[in-house]
Amino acid sequence: MLLVAELDKMAGKKSAEPSPESIARANRQRLAAEEGARAMADVEQRAIAVRKNMERLRALREARDADEIKTALPVAMTRKRKKTLSR
Repeated sequence: MLLVAELDKMAGKKSAEPSPESIARANRQRLAAEEGARAMADVEQRAIAVRKNMERLRALREARDADEIKTALPVAMTRKRKKTLSR
């Protein structure tokens, strides 16, 4: 049975010190992960802001509509009905 050190030697791997390429790759992956996390947080913050704005606008619209209904009712009730001729 082969030992781990012998397997590494056979595969040509250096287990003691990482290569500059692997260090650079690890740094790129780390930076990409951090940037991705920041981007996701930014997207979530924007979504929260949009939902809050939609809620604010909905409340304003509902208040405007309710006010229009209140002001429109007295006018509609004061209209006179047309008299119909009875035979």
